[in-house]
Amino acid sequence: MDRVKDLASKNAAVIFTKSSCCMCHSIKQLFYELGASPAVHELDKDSYGREMEWALRGMGCNPSVPAVFIGGTFVGSSKDVISLHVDGSLKQMLMDAKAICLERAWRLPNLETKRMDKVMRLASEKGVVIFTKSSCCLCYAVNILFQELGVMPVVHEIDHDPEGREMEKALSRLGSTAPVPAVFIGGKLMGSTNEVMSLHLSGSLTQLLKPYQTLS
Repeated sequence: MDRVKDLASKNAAVIFTKSSCCMCHSIKQLFYELGASPAVHELDKDSYGREMEWALRGMGCNPSVPAVFIGGTFVGSSKDVISLHVDGSLKQMLMDAKAICLERAWRLPNLETKRMDKVMRLASEKGVVIFTKSSCCLCYAVNILFQELGVMPVVHEIDHDPEGREMEKALSRLGSTAPVPAVFIGGKLMGSTNEVMSLHLSGSLTQLLKPYQTLS
């Protein structure tokens, strides 16, 4: 615990990661795009990594990585950071901690925010929304599953959208384990194929879809 706190307090922005963690990479990229240069500590390459991982879990970080600290304060894991980014709080927190300077922050292109805004706007326009690609077999399977459960989802094929590549990046930033299919119910990201199938097998998916069932 002491080692984690010591490392977390040495820089304005600190991320504890593992080299094999995709979400860790996404969170780092998000920080870089916001103009921050976080100190990155890869637990799987640190001789004290196992102990630090347990310490992070003890602080409430589950999963243990990525674990993000700003201004020495524990902010959370990927979902917490993405939520802060979506509501606009993350950049301000980084500026307050002097992880990015105000002048640089204003010069940064606003493309990332625009991408995220577009995805969230489309995701909240209807009760059930799926972002797909026309060539994706799993996307087709998830769409058919929803129809069999009585729901006609709104489908956005991002490979047919001129901003598709940027939207794909935004979906990854939001925490989708795979860019497509990315499923939203009631404006909330449920996840990709694995998460949707887990919800279906547990019986939870039908309950989530009940308000949107229109097919007999």
